[in-house]
Amino acid sequence: MMSTWLLPESLADVLPAEARRIEELRRELLDLYRAYGFELVAPPLVEYLDSLLSDKGSDLALRTCKLVDQLSGRTLGLRADITPQIARIDAHLLNREGVTRLCYCGSVLHARPAGLLSDRELLQIGAELFGHAGVEADIEIIQLALESVQRAGVVGARLDLNHLGIVRALIDSDLALADVADEVIELLSTKDVPGMRQLGGRLPDLRPETLQALTVLPSLYGGVEVLAEASRVLPALPRIQQAMADLQTLIQAMPEYEFSIDLADAGSGYGYHSGVMFSIYAQGWHDALVKGGRYDGIGRSFGRERPATGFSLDLRKLSSGLPPARLAKAIRAPWGTDPALTEALRGLRGSGEIVVQSLPGETHDLDEFTVDRELVFVDGAWRVRAIN
Repeated sequence: MMSTWLLPESLADVLPAEARRIEELRRELLDLYRAYGFELVAPPLVEYLDSLLSDKGSDLALRTCKLVDQLSGRTLGLRADITPQIARIDAHLLNREGVTRLCYCGSVLHARPAGLLSDRELLQIGAELFGHAGVEADIEIIQLALESVQRAGVVGARLDLNHLGIVRALIDSDLALADVADEVIELLSTKDVPGMRQLGGRLPDLRPETLQALTVLPSLYGGVEVLAEASRVLPALPRIQQAMADLQTLIQAMPEYEFSIDLADAGSGYGYHSGVMFSIYAQGWHDALVKGGRYDGIGRSFGRERPATGFSLDLRKLSSGLPPARLAKAIRAPWGTDPALTEALRGLRGSGEIVVQSLPGETHDLDEFTVDRELVFVDGAWRVRAIN
């Protein structure tokens, strides 16, 4: 018989000191987003499935746990990503004109872990900016994402950039690629140049210049110098030129950060993102800490198509790569109902001190606190003294 304390695979409890740090990170980051003018929203954990999967590819559908609503008989989804819910709120509930800035934090559940070292339950926090199509909004979002990891204590963050407008322009400019777009994206993401040439051989109507661009795209990765090379070798399509200009503007706006470019890395974002894509990496984490980018039109299925850009991160993963959480200092106090003792406890706690009152016969065994002082009755008054 299976032990009742075992959890399902890729799910884990978070114990006291770590849970406290995650909660402190949540508060600090939400306060940071508020300082930028982002308003907090809290969508439900479960929604009708068609709402959760709006404008998204099959990847999200595979990650979403499904169940039947006993009230309506319709299929519900346990959210695997909060971003579509934020788009629904912007498009249908708020329905504002102009720019709307929204932030959120909540649990999401994946039916399957995203990777070998990934958890299925994430505490997703993020910020979304709706209503502005310019690169200025992308710059604000990326700056906020970078400040988020810096506030958490991450050192040496590196920013990876791409622009889906380049790949989309190439695919949309050649009708021969209309039915094989997903295959093209997969070949680009794995940098499979021989496979791309084989694909070209199966498409007699594919223009040679399009195939040439698709085979050179996997080599366009590295530092910011990649943009100059891309401008030289890629077709001079207006959308490609605009994408290059946006990336250049973005990089120039943040000269203090280290950037890397990979113009073939569309990944699973092709059906989702529409412009600038970015990921933030740092030593100590096996994959991206933050993912984000532009996804114009995500509100289409909710009746209102708007420009949108944003990012999200998992607070549990962020915390797991930081140095061990520091224990909070606490005061030990005896049990008692003496009014003077009660008043002393109230005063200490009101000033922000942690005071653990010992119950009769209790021995302290604490993971989150280190008890370095005690409350004692000395010379007719309750006083705090250090524990030697």
